[in-house]
Amino acid sequence: MATASRRRRLSLSLMFLIPGLSLSSWVTRTPDVRDELGASTAEMGLILFGLSVGSTIGIATSGALVARMGTRPVIGGGTVLIALGVAGVGTGALASSAALVTAGLFVFGLGGGSGEVALNVEGAEVERLLGRSVMTALHGFFSLGTVLGASLGMLATAAGFPVQWHLIIMSGVALAVFLASFGDVPGGVGKRTATAAEADAAEGSEGAAGGRPLWKDTRLLLIGAVVLAMALAEGAATDWLPLLMVDGHDLDAALGSLVYVGFATAMTVGRFCGGFFIDRFGRYLVIRTSAISAALGLVVVIFVDHPAAAGAAVLFWGLGASLGFPVAISAAGDSGPNPTARVSMVAMIAYAAFLVGPPGLGFLGDHYGLRSAMIAVLALVATAIFLAPAVGERRPAVADVKNDPETAPWRAPEPADDAACADRDR
Repeated sequence: MATASRRRRLSLSLMFLIPGLSLSSWVTRTPDVRDELGASTAEMGLILFGLSVGSTIGIATSGALVARMGTRPVIGGGTVLIALGVAGVGTGALASSAALVTAGLFVFGLGGGSGEVALNVEGAEVERLLGRSVMTALHGFFSLGTVLGASLGMLATAAGFPVQWHLIIMSGVALAVFLASFGDVPGGVGKRTATAAEADAAEGSEGAAGGRPLWKDTRLLLIGAVVLAMALAEGAATDWLPLLMVDGHDLDAALGSLVYVGFATAMTVGRFCGGFFIDRFGRYLVIRTSAISAALGLVVVIFVDHPAAAGAAVLFWGLGASLGFPVAISAAGDSGPNPTARVSMVAMIAYAAFLVGPPGLGFLGDHYGLRSAMIAVLALVATAIFLAPAVGERRPAVADVKNDPETAPWRAPEPADDAACADRDR
C-alpha cells in the first residue's frame, strides 16, 4: 500500500506539472504571438477571452462531471485538451490567424478549467489519506512546470526559434508526460453515489453545513474571497508579466521572459517550502504574510519607475502569490461536511480568478497602461490581508484513521522542528 500511495502522489504531481509547463510555454511567447498577429493590447485582451470562455465552461461543468464520473476521466480529458489547445495556438501563430489562436486558447481553457478542478479534488483526497500537508507541494509541481516551460520559452525567444514550432513541440511533450503518468491515477474519487446523495438529503441539503447550502456558508465564502484575490495575483502575472515588463518597464522580450522565470521560480520555492511554514505557524499567519509580500511586490512594480527594482519586486510578488491557492483548497476541505463539494466550489472560484479575471486587465491596460491596470490586482490582494483569518489555524484535514498503522502504514513521522522545508515536502 505504501508503494501504491507513493506512485499515486508521484503521478498526481506530474499531472499538476503538465498545465504549468503548457501555460508558461504560451505565456513566455505572448509577445511573439502578438507580433505574428499584429495585435494591439486590447486585441490581445479579446484573444485571451477565448481562454476565459473555455475556462468558464470547464469550471462551471467540472463539479458535476466529477460528481458523475469521478476525478480520473475529468483529469485525463482535461489534460488532453490542454495539449491540443497549445498545439492550436501554435498552429494559429503559424497561420497568422487570430481566430485559430483564440480557438486554441478556448480548448486550452476548457481542459484547464475542468481538469485542474478535478486535480485539486484528487489532491485534497491524497492529503486526507496521507495525514500530512501535501497540497502546497502538489501545486509546487505546477509552478515547477511553469519554471521549466518559461526557461525553455526564454531560450527559444533569445534564439529566435519560431513560436509556432515551439508551441507544437511543447504540446507533444505534454502528451508524452501524460501517457507516462496517468496510469496511477485511481478511479472513483469524488464520484457521488446514490447512497451518498441520500445521506446528504437526510442531513438537510447537498453539501450543506447545518442544513445550509454551500453558498450560504460564510466562512467558505470568505475563503473563496481570499483565493479569488491571490489567484488573480498569480493569473495576472501569468498572462501579462512579460508584456508588463516589455511595455511598462522598457525591457526587451528576452528579459521580459527572464523576469517571468523569476516569478515562476519564486512561486515554486514558496510552494515546495510552504508546508513546513504552514505546520509551524498556521494557515492564517502564512496567508496574511503572503498577501503582504504580494502587495509589496505589486506596489514596486506599479509605482517605482526602475526596471531593476521592478524585476526584484516580482520575486516578492511570486512568493506572496504562491500559497493562496493551495492553502485555500486545504482550508475548504476541512471547513465542513462534504469536502469534495467544498473543494470544488473554492477551486472553481480560484480558477475563475486565475483564468477569467486577467483578460479584463487588457482593457484597463489599453486605456491606462498595464502598470496602472495592476492597481486593481493590488486592491484585491490588500483586501486578502484582512480576510486571512477565514482560512483558520488548523492543519489540513486528515482521515480519522491516520494513526492506525494498518490503514495508513505510509504515513511519515512528523519532522523535527529544525527540519528543512525540502524534507518536509519530500
